[in-house]
Amino acid sequence: MTTGAPPIHGRQAATLPAAARGLSYAAAPAFAVMAVVTGIPAGAMPVTCLGGPETFLGGMAWMYVMMSVVHLPPWLRLLSRRDAADRPA
Repeated sequence: MTTGAPPIHGRQAATLPAAARGLSYAAAPAFAVMAVVTGIPAGAMPVTCLGGPETFLGGMAWMYVMMSVVHLPPWLRLLSRRDAADRPA
């Protein structure tokens, strides 16, 4: 009995890591935007549907800020590689 997905070969095998890298860069900005939108007072933007008086870092906004921080490592690695490439040898 085998478990897991069937092996991927050829062109698909090359595109999957690139897609995964792209998704890793998408998470942090998406959560940051959600934190800002959730933190806007309900009177200024009723689309956010805040249930009660909230501070910016209360409720869901705080969770989105934390998720944004958790998903920062790909960006930090990218910036450190660029910094290392810019230094003279």
